[in-house]
Amino acid sequence: MSSAAPEPGNSDARVGGPQRSVPEPRPGVAGWFQDRSELVVSVLLAGAGAVVIIDAMRMSTGFTQRGPVGPTAMPLVVGALLVLVAVALAVDVLRGGRGDAEGGEDVDLSTPPEWRTVALLVGVFVANIVLIDIVGFPIAGTLLFWGAAFALGSRHWVRDPLIAVALALVTYVVFGELLGVTLPGGPLEGVL
Repeated sequence: MSSAAPEPGNSDARVGGPQRSVPEPRPGVAGWFQDRSELVVSVLLAGAGAVVIIDAMRMSTGFTQRGPVGPTAMPLVVGALLVLVAVALAVDVLRGGRGDAEGGEDVDLSTPPEWRTVALLVGVFVANIVLIDIVGFPIAGTLLFWGAAFALGSRHWVRDPLIAVALALVTYVVFGELLGVTLPGGPLEGVL
């Protein structure tokens, strides 16, 4: 084994691997909770795991049981894993572990959010919900995909609607033919 000296400025070369910078703790109860705000995520994960486990235990399995592994097996595994991850995260946070700050994002937090984009997306989704039973999924889906592209800044007036039509039709066919889930067809019900 060679005991080479670490290179200057290379923090990963220290014994034990990369070191996390731990900020100074904030005073008071509010500071304690603020420094450990990731505990909220662990509580949410534990709650989701508990809901999944409770729902799996309430599931009736009489007519669907085919062999030793029934329909409750996977929900129980997923719920148990959610609770396990929640406990591991809580232990890590309470022992001083912290998530790394977002360093790779190119988001300027000092600029206000673009509420116009949010409003356009919400409007497109609401229009889809209202129109899907009236005009069917192929037309409502086309409006959804084209409207979302428009709201997010795309202004290709020929390409975007064509891609939206293709996406809506492919989605309609995949759900109807491959997955067996019938989506409302509207006026195109007999055509497609």
